[in-house]
Amino acid sequence: MGRSTAGSSSPSSSSRDWSQIYTIYGTDEWPTVAVLMFHVLLFSALSLLILIYFPASEALLHRLLPPLPPSSLRFLTGLSGSVSAIIAVCLLSAAAEILHSSVSLQWHMSQRVVSAVPDWSSVRNALDVGCGRGMLLNSVALRLKKEGGCGRVVGLVQRRQRRRAAALAALRTARTEGVQEYVTCREGDATRLPFADGYFDVVVSAGFLDGVGSEAATGRRKGVTEAAERGRVLGEAVRVMKPGGVGVIWDLMHVQEYVQRLHEMKMEEIRVSERVTAYLVNSHIVSFRKPMEAVASDPAQLEWRTNIICC
Repeated sequence: MGRSTAGSSSPSSSSRDWSQIYTIYGTDEWPTVAVLMFHVLLFSALSLLILIYFPASEALLHRLLPPLPPSSLRFLTGLSGSVSAIIAVCLLSAAAEILHSSVSLQWHMSQRVVSAVPDWSSVRNALDVGCGRGMLLNSVALRLKKEGGCGRVVGLVQRRQRRRAAALAALRTARTEGVQEYVTCREGDATRLPFADGYFDVVVSAGFLDGVGSEAATGRRKGVTEAAERGRVLGEAVRVMKPGGVGVIWDLMHVQEYVQRLHEMKMEEIRVSERVTAYLVNSHIVSFRKPMEAVASDPAQLEWRTNIICC
């Protein structure tokens, strides 16, 4: 398996700051950020109250724990204030990381996904599975526009109760980016893609597969059910790719699973980028190529970590 430049940074990714990206795309993470910020304020206030009213706090602890000596009470009071302050700082960092991951990092990773495709000049049809707000969708469209060809990218929208709203939002951002003529959206189920075999030159996805199956899966076998659903989506992505087509996936937690599944489906040039922290967990970009012809024998089964190429 050769060395990879999959996931390398694109020059265009550095030409925008987070405020520009947020103005166009917004974020879906405000409820989470709001909850975290509420607790930041709560623990900050608690720490400040302990500092300001230290004797009263010490007296309260004395009433709760009367056997303790004064020195231990002072230590516990100070420790309570310090721990509250540390918790507030940690929660603030988590809120900042989630906001960063959902805006500027997601745009940056979209550029890296696009850059993982070695040649866009011959691409006529591309698919973004789970296009969301359209960051990756528009990144692909911008590359197609730059190539000056007649390529087109389809964004698959899969939101059971808000499909139409999601599609309209993605098309609105495409219009803002000036690539509306290169973009279309299609509602559908990612486990049964509504496209013919071998239709797309490129299939991409960013931050979508890790959540597949979570709604339907319940009970003791939840993890197995979710893995099976992700496998179906990956199989569908391969089915709709042309022979020789390229697939690129940015995922948060299931890289080992994808690499194993891609080997089982006899994909070629499977490459894994270095890890990138997103939403407080490790993520990777996985790229692969569909073989031109059916492979007669299984390729060597390699431990996934040996395939990680630091770019």
